[in-house]
Amino acid sequence: MDLALRDRFTEYWKKYFGETGLPIVFFYSDAVTSAEAAPRAEKWNCFIGSLAQVKRGKSLSFDAASVGCSGGKRYLGFGRKLRPGFEYFLSCGNQEMEGERYLRTPAQVEKFLKDAPFEAAPASHIVFRRWDMLEENDEPEVVIFFAKPDVLSGLFTLAGFDRDDMQGTIAPFGSGCASIVQYPLAESKNEKPRAVLGMFDVSARPFVMENELTFAIPMNRFTEMVHYMDETFLTTHAWEKVRERINRSAGKEQNPGSSAGLF
Repeated sequence: MDLALRDRFTEYWKKYFGETGLPIVFFYSDAVTSAEAAPRAEKWNCFIGSLAQVKRGKSLSFDAASVGCSGGKRYLGFGRKLRPGFEYFLSCGNQEMEGERYLRTPAQVEKFLKDAPFEAAPASHIVFRRWDMLEENDEPEVVIFFAKPDVLSGLFTLAGFDRDDMQGTIAPFGSGCASIVQYPLAESKNEKPRAVLGMFDVSARPFVMENELTFAIPMNRFTEMVHYMDETFLTTHAWEKVRERINRSAGKEQNPGSSAGLF
């Protein structure tokens, strides 16, 4: 990791986005890192909930055994296997299971699974860190923001600033973990990588703040964006008005009486 880039973006973030929390990143590793190992999953869990600790500064390392959801294992790259009858589970259900009804028919689910990106984990662990906790030996793959609408407006506009196709961001259907891992990893292989707006997954929504979505950017694209931040709308009076509201909102969250402490 280029620590100069880490520090440069940290300064820009505070300058243009005020007191908003820094993003988190992930990378794969076989080596022992300074991240704490997530405990073995003894029952179903949604790993998205654990990322609240990462947002607060605690680095976490997950392997296949610490992810208690077959979908989570798939979308973190630890295997393709899903629960039996998944095409019914995600759609209309059957006599053996209640369906989530996210897609209308099992055939739609089968096509979705066929077309959805899958990148096998290249190492035994996936490590999540907050941006300012990155170390020199870390090689982040994706930068993930948990953001409110005002912040998202800035990130979305930044992601399209230098593009002539006006398609700097996509919002594909998928699980919460797919939107922050598999889709941005797939984008990182493209000639013109796009950011991924996500966390629309109804099953994952209870594990994030009510007014929060994710904005995940492949690291190769993120580096480009950092280098042109000073050229953009972020320097205008229009953004200054938004930044002031972002700061007011952040101040309310830091109030001990707010609901932010739930996560």
